[in-house]
Amino acid sequence: MKKNLRMSGLLQSGVIFSAASFLTGLGNLAFQGVMGRHLNGVGQYGSANSALGGLMTVLGLLPAVATFSVTHYIAHFNASGDHARLQGLLLGCRKFLFYLTIAGSALAVILVKPLSNFFHYDESLMLVTLGCTLFSLWAALATALCQGLAWFKRLALIGFLGMLLRVAFGWLVTFKWPSAETAVLATGFALLANLILLFWRKDFILHGTPVSPWNHEFIQYFIVSAAFVVGSACFFQGDLLVANKFFSKEELDAYAAAGILARALPMTVSPMLAVLFTSRSGERAGGLLAEQLKLAALSGFGLVFGAICLFLLRAFCLKLLNKYTPEAAAMVGQFATTMIFVGLLQSLALWALASRWMKISLLYGGLGIVYWITLLCVGKSPAKLLHTMPVVSGFALGTLLLVWFITLHRSKSIAVKR
Repeated sequence: MKKNLRMSGLLQSGVIFSAASFLTGLGNLAFQGVMGRHLNGVGQYGSANSALGGLMTVLGLLPAVATFSVTHYIAHFNASGDHARLQGLLLGCRKFLFYLTIAGSALAVILVKPLSNFFHYDESLMLVTLGCTLFSLWAALATALCQGLAWFKRLALIGFLGMLLRVAFGWLVTFKWPSAETAVLATGFALLANLILLFWRKDFILHGTPVSPWNHEFIQYFIVSAAFVVGSACFFQGDLLVANKFFSKEELDAYAAAGILARALPMTVSPMLAVLFTSRSGERAGGLLAEQLKLAALSGFGLVFGAICLFLLRAFCLKLLNKYTPEAAAMVGQFATTMIFVGLLQSLALWALASRWMKISLLYGGLGIVYWITLLCVGKSPAKLLHTMPVVSGFALGTLLLVWFITLHRSKSIAVKR
């Protein structure tokens, strides 16, 4: 297999991957426009996006944890040329996913009713979302494989094909059966794009005796990854579950539309962070450090610039979704500010996770839980929720940034002494 990012420019890889993903993002925005026109029932658009964003994120926490852990060690084993452990990791993941799919299917049947009652979802919508989440387990392995081996062109291609499938299938199925369930089903159908990896199945052939990577270090990293994923879910999508629990159907539609636009900000720069995570996992010192810092800074600049553009064009963007209302337009500013903080938090936490700064990753998870509990206690209306989100996320960013700089300074001091 190819080495990861030593021979190609790290910054260049991040920019190219981001550009390709930006085109995919435009297509997904078109999907939201289609949904905004087809899902005309009160609350259907809001329920669909709440299920896709909040509910599917919560249900997908375990595969997300596995994705980050596996990606980190694929990059680490590949960079060090340890093909035996790399092969053992891939074989172990396939076996683990097989049993997880069986167990998850049984658990889904048990959880449908209690989860539907607590978060105020229809049972049919909950069942479709659970099914798509189980299917996404295998898509998570494909993502980890491509990202860990720095196959960013292939990852971008999967994303683009998935977007085409999502838009085409979504348009057809919601035109005939307009409902939140069919909108969620379109996202599950898009996961079939991962099958294109079968064209490169020869690249997965490794020689030598597989060695199991499951040791104390791997298990410890898996636990820390869980803290990171829980924190990310709370910061990025946790407010959707709060909104679905407390808001009226009309309020939920407006809130979901503003949220779709604001959440696009960290999603737009996430490809740069994916490249950063792979590079940092493979090499945490030496000549790549400067480029890694540049990539992190570029993602931060992209967040701020995107937020300014979104605020100025908020009415136009909402009209593209066919969801313009004065209430939705008024929400965009505070929402965008929150997503700047959330994007910067994720950037710092990803760096820490790739660097194996365990305490920072655990702190990030803890801050995310505090953030979500605060929203759940305070956010009983759109005004209260949107006022609370930037304040609490800004406090979390300041806390994490202080600890991050202290750790980075200590890390550099140790490197100089060596």
